[in-house]
Amino acid sequence: MTSKFRHVALVGKYQSATTSGTATEQSRHILQGIADFLREQGCEVVLDAETALHTGLHSSFASLDVDDLGQHCDLGIVVGGDGTMLGIARQLAKHNTPLIGINQGRLGFVTDIPLNDYPQALLPMLHGEYEQESRPLMHARVVRNEETVFEALAMNDVVVNRGGTSGMVELRVEVDGRFLSNQRADGLIVATPTGSTAYTLSVGGPLMHPSIPAWLMAPIAPHTLSNRPIVLSDQTEVMMEVVSGRDISANFDMQSLASLLHGDRIYVRRSEHSVRFLHPVGWNYFATLRKKLGWNEGGY
Repeated sequence: MTSKFRHVALVGKYQSATTSGTATEQSRHILQGIADFLREQGCEVVLDAETALHTGLHSSFASLDVDDLGQHCDLGIVVGGDGTMLGIARQLAKHNTPLIGINQGRLGFVTDIPLNDYPQALLPMLHGEYEQESRPLMHARVVRNEETVFEALAMNDVVVNRGGTSGMVELRVEVDGRFLSNQRADGLIVATPTGSTAYTLSVGGPLMHPSIPAWLMAPIAPHTLSNRPIVLSDQTEVMMEVVSGRDISANFDMQSLASLLHGDRIYVRRSEHSVRFLHPVGWNYFATLRKKLGWNEGGY
């Protein structure tokens, strides 16, 4: 049976390969095996250019930069952890390229196929048997003196926080232009449902099912204990203005902007783009939570 997907982009975890020859060899071996498997199913395999370069596979496979992958390929397979997936998903979202995650990391909420199980999991998926879901992206921009000085997409969260040695940061927060509160804390997180299992989880925020059209806003170590996480509609625009504090930075998933100034405004709204994930038949979010968070260990 011929694969439903003819042109498959393969993206690997290679960052650790720059400091470890063993990691380089391991990554190359894993990606080579997955690529050979895909070819056996009738797929043309194209590697992300950075993956090919850092793993030494550029001489064995065609490679393209991420934007060209989005235009050329009808499926992306990402091998690594959630960090690897976040980086590529933001870039491929505008092309509406569906993504499958194979977990080579430790936790893996969105890279959900165990590395050792990929042949059994991928075979039916390549032939059209899969579960599909869509995850929203945030669009964030930093405005200084009425001019946008930085903008980025985020799949997990937008975080404004203080430097490591300075005091608290004070932020004026508005929702759709309406004043909400002045937040005095170590920082403030605005997260998607996908990001509810990331940073906001560690500061006491709730888990949100990915189908809920909402943002989660959670303070980091707030000065006032009545300052609690709040869930907002993802149709709103959240604005955070820097009122006071030193060494304040903004982080958009893995992208950072250091040295925010007093008066800078960070606007967060829902992006027009979403990320498409494909999962094996029978996948569900609650099973992922049980597995990744160790719920019901020793239970039925």
